Amino acid sequence: MPTTALDDGGPQETKRGILTKEDLVRTLRTTVELSHKDAGIVVESIFDQIARALHGGDKVEIRGFGSFRTRERRGRIARNPRTGARVDVPAKAIPFFTPGRHLKELLNPEL
Repeated sequence: MPTTALDDGGPQETKRGILTKEDLVRTLRTTVELSHKDAGIVVESIFDQIARALHGGDKVEIRGFGSFRTRERRGRIARNPRTGARVDVPAKAIPFFTPGRHLKELLNPEL
């Protein structure tokens, strides 16, 4: 079964090679000995705070892991592939992640 490294130092078993929010809740629950409900609230709160900060235009930096920020994507004219009609695609903000040094070294130990 695929594994991924987490902050507790050991590999964490995952299903299908995908680490889900439920996996994070389960790991937090056993690491800190919280109830499943409380661990879920903690994980959800972290994601909520990251989303709120990005929505407010702030940058989120998690030392060693990476940083999140938004980038502005320009508006453009596209074409509907089925009809060929022109479609106006408005400008929008998109989330962008930059991995931190520790994460890069974890993924590429030979560098």
